[in-house]
Amino acid sequence: MSHILNQEVGRLRERILVLGSEVEENLLIAVDALKRRDQARSLALIQADEWINEKRIKIGMDCLTLMATQQPVARDMRQIAAIIEIAGELERIHDYVKGISKINRLISPEIDIKALLLPLPDMTAITAAMLHASLTAFAHADEALARRTPVRDSEVDRMYEELNAEVIRRVHETPSDMELANRLQWAGHNIERAADRVINICEWVIYMITGIFEEMDNASPQHEQEANLNY
Repeated sequence: MSHILNQEVGRLRERILVLGSEVEENLLIAVDALKRRDQARSLALIQADEWINEKRIKIGMDCLTLMATQQPVARDMRQIAAIIEIAGELERIHDYVKGISKINRLISPEIDIKALLLPLPDMTAITAAMLHASLTAFAHADEALARRTPVRDSEVDRMYEELNAEVIRRVHETPSDMELANRLQWAGHNIERAADRVINICEWVIYMITGIFEEMDNASPQHEQEANLNY
């Protein structure tokens, strides 16, 4: 790798980590704002989504410029390809942040939704931890961590099922809450999908390291015993 190419790829990697840190923080804020019925913070997150989109576009354009001017090959090209794809996944995760924030603003601040939200903060904490781990794997080219991280998606899926069960119970008890229940169910769906996007990031980290693209699920047998690792 030439000196210029090495420098530019390093800068792009740093920008991915900064972007990822913002997305991780905003994911946690979005659900906390929903829990606390803080519509002002939700509005701020909706507005922040435009900046996240612009950062993703700029990273992608700078990657294309680098490919055109420096003509990277092999490992260098894999790094740049991974950066482009990971930036896209981070943007999509922030779309879910925006979605949750919009849901909060659709629900009257006087309505107490804590009982329906019970699994959601834990779902979000696990998803944020998965995202943090995937970015750590990217930063350190840690293939083992990239392979371990998706295992925790099964925890998110289980909690999403618990949330759905609570929503159904609420609707049976209080049919007039159907619209509210549907909105909170969709908030849970956004977190579940965010965790799936983290798996995609792990796939690109592995590709960056090995040159082989592998589709991963959330229960790789060789890493099942490590599902409860703290990242």
